[in-house]
Amino acid sequence: MSRLVRGVVARGKGAPVSVETIVVPDPGPGEARVKVQACGVCHTDLHYREGGINDEFPFLLGHEAAGVVESVGEGVSGLAPGDYVVLAWRAPCGECRSCLRGRPWYCFDSRNAVQPMTLEDGTPLSPALGIGAFAEMTLVAAGQCVKIDPAARPEAAGLIGCGVMAGFGAAANTGNVQRGDSVAVIGCGGVGNAAIAAAHLAGARKVIAVDIDDRKLEWAKGFGATDTVNAGSTDPVEAIKALTEGNGADLVVEAVGRPETYEQAFYARDLAGTVVLVGVPTPDLKIELPLIEVFGRGGSLKSSWYGDCLPTRDFPMLIDLYLRGRLPLDKFVSETIKLDEVEAAFTKMHHGEVLRSVVVL
Repeated sequence: MSRLVRGVVARGKGAPVSVETIVVPDPGPGEARVKVQACGVCHTDLHYREGGINDEFPFLLGHEAAGVVESVGEGVSGLAPGDYVVLAWRAPCGECRSCLRGRPWYCFDSRNAVQPMTLEDGTPLSPALGIGAFAEMTLVAAGQCVKIDPAARPEAAGLIGCGVMAGFGAAANTGNVQRGDSVAVIGCGGVGNAAIAAAHLAGARKVIAVDIDDRKLEWAKGFGATDTVNAGSTDPVEAIKALTEGNGADLVVEAVGRPETYEQAFYARDLAGTVVLVGVPTPDLKIELPLIEVFGRGGSLKSSWYGDCLPTRDFPMLIDLYLRGRLPLDKFVSETIKLDEVEAAFTKMHHGEVLRSVVVL
C-alpha cells in the first residue's frame, strides 16, 4: 500500500521550502521504494528551488542519499528488501545509442520511477534529479539503487550520489588526471574538494585550490591541495602560472559555473591542457572567448556530466577508498540536520559556512 511520509517541498520559485506529507506509492514494475537514512544538501537542490533547472513545481527536493531498500516491484532482479544502497541520478538504460556504443556513463535515456509521488491532494511532485530524497521514503527506478558496503556511514556514503562523484569524476574520469600532472581547481565547495581529492589520489605533483574564501581554502588542504590561491586578492591566472613554472596547469577543473571563473580556467591551463566544467551554470549565463585562442591553445574544453561516472562501477570503488581511509568522506560532512532545517542549510551553503549539511532521518 502507499506510504505517507514527510518530505521537503519547493512550491514556487524562490519561496522557502516546507515539510509536507508525501504519498509514496507501492513500487511498480522495475521500481524500488527506499527508506532514506541520510541525504546531503547539494547546491543543485537550491538551483531547483530558485527555478534554475526548470519550472516544473512543486519539487520534492534532495538527491544525495543513502538508505535501505524497503520493497521492490515486479521484474526487479539483483536488488532485494534490506539492501543498503546509494541512489544515483543516472541509471543507464542499456538500449540508447550511447549505451550500445559501450558508453553507458553518457546514457541518453536514464531510468527513473514511472509512477509519481504526490502531495496528499494528489498533486504530482517533480523529484529532484529523479530521486526526491529529502523524505523519509522515496520511489526510484531499481537501476538507481547501487548496493554498497553496509560498513559505510550513511551520512558520508550518500554524498557520493552526486557532489562527491561529480567532482571526483571530473578530475579522474573527464579530466583523466595522471601521475605528475599539475591540477588547479577553481571553487572549493563539496564538488571542488572532491576533485582535489581525486587529483591527490591520482598522484598529481601539484594540486592548486582556488577560491575567494580563506576558510574553504583551508578545508581544501585537508583533501590534498598542495597550494592555495585567494582569487579575491590575487589574479588567479597569474598565480596558477607562477606555481607551474609559468606554464599553467595541465588540468583545470571549474567547479563554480560562472563565465568569469570559466574564463580564468581557460587562460590558467598550459598549452594542450584541459579545462573541465563541472560547476552548474544557470540557463542565462554566456561566455565569450577569442576563437583564435581556443584554436591556438589546443587541448580540450570539456563538460563533465555527473563526473562521467558509471554508478555501479564507481560508487563501490569510492566507498572502498573511504573504508580504507584513502578518501576522507567524513570531512565533507559539516553538520547533520533534520528535515525542517533544510531552508536554514541553504542559507549556510549560500554563505559558504558549510561543505555539506546532511539530513539524517
